Amino acid sequence: MGTCFLFLTAATSCKKTPDYAKVLHNPTLYSKTVHELNALVMGNNFTPVVASRNYAYAAVAGYEAIAAGNPTKYRSLVGLLNGLKAVPAAPANVDFEYAALLAYCKVGEAVTFPKGSMKAYTDSLHNLAMDHGMPEDMVKNTELYADTLSKAIIGWSKKDNYLKTRALSKFNVIPDSPGRWVPTPPMYGDAVEPNWRDIRPMVMSDAKKYDVVPPPTFNITDKNSRYYKEVIYIKNAGDSLNAEQEHIADFWDDNPGRLNVTGHTQYITKKFSPPGHWLSITGIAAGNAKADFATTVYAYAETSIALFDAFIECWAAKYKYETARPETVINQYIDKEWRPHLQTPPFPEYTCGHCTISAAAAETLTSVFGDNVAYKDTSELEFGIRSRSFKSFRQAADETSWSRFYGGIHFRNSTIVSSGYGKTVGDSVVARLQILKK
Repeated sequence: MGTCFLFLTAATSCKKTPDYAKVLHNPTLYSKTVHELNALVMGNNFTPVVASRNYAYAAVAGYEAIAAGNPTKYRSLVGLLNGLKAVPAAPANVDFEYAALLAYCKVGEAVTFPKGSMKAYTDSLHNLAMDHGMPEDMVKNTELYADTLSKAIIGWSKKDNYLKTRALSKFNVIPDSPGRWVPTPPMYGDAVEPNWRDIRPMVMSDAKKYDVVPPPTFNITDKNSRYYKEVIYIKNAGDSLNAEQEHIADFWDDNPGRLNVTGHTQYITKKFSPPGHWLSITGIAAGNAKADFATTVYAYAETSIALFDAFIECWAAKYKYETARPETVINQYIDKEWRPHLQTPPFPEYTCGHCTISAAAAETLTSVFGDNVAYKDTSELEFGIRSRSFKSFRQAADETSWSRFYGGIHFRNSTIVSSGYGKTVGDSVVARLQILKK
């Protein structure tokens, strides 16, 4: 016979003790929610630059809920991020962790996805709240607050020029223009997001905040020229990669839509894009540090903002200099059969996007969790690539810069310069977002 007896009154009948806080306030649930959005981004073929926009607005929404619930420790990003002028005040009787989860999902869906893309997931969060005893009035208040907060962040997002850039002209390919970018095999795709420099950054004042130094002047005829030496360096490296170098290149490939060609068959394989990979690292770092819910949300927000601004900075440089990829130059002037280890992505070579955003993310994660924090990056296991271990986030960012060189898709000078500017962007985000109150 169970512990409930028929003679007990209704007031003392068997009701499960509410444990919604144990479930919904678990920081791993927030990391799972980020992964859910990450998977949707991957499944819907968004480019890395657009993906960074998805993540950034969603992360800001999640953070604002946590800031409202922890006013003595955190403060709002209003006034700290460009154009963010107000967010709604929270009503009484709200569960702020649940609100953060919902706001992240609602904004993540609305920024780029068709309506309802995350409904099944948010319904599952609602069921968790109800099944684990959250009072109905708290559920109602929290969901209403998450809705109003999400609408405010979505309204802010609509003023960042994203829709305007959808209607702007594409990159103009000029045949027989030595050293200038042209589409590369096997996809021969159009240049991705040539107008991304027009997107409003979150912390930087504009895309030219950190104007990048010019790349080496195109000169493939003079064997003593800096440019020629860069070309030969990457060709020779690609021709003699060892197993470790190949693993480094493959681990950081992060191609969200690789075109595979086998005979007459073509198919796409998908992986997390570079920003998605770094958000996965953020979750790993938070878990290793046993960070609480609020710290986890803050880490995702700061890192997502840095990724977003770093892409804007990098893309402004790409379409200022419009440089050809190593594959194009080597095929035209040295070896028409040469192919890089990684598939060349469809946009200009200088500067390197992955190098830039990785260095930026390394700075924000270091600011949250500390330097020389060792971790094992298991992000690529779900794509069949074995893990790698690092002594710090900065070491991982440095390896990323080598990965693009080993992969044959970026000259070494580009990776070095890009990492430097990425660190500068990351530092600027850390300096601006001194959100933790003393």
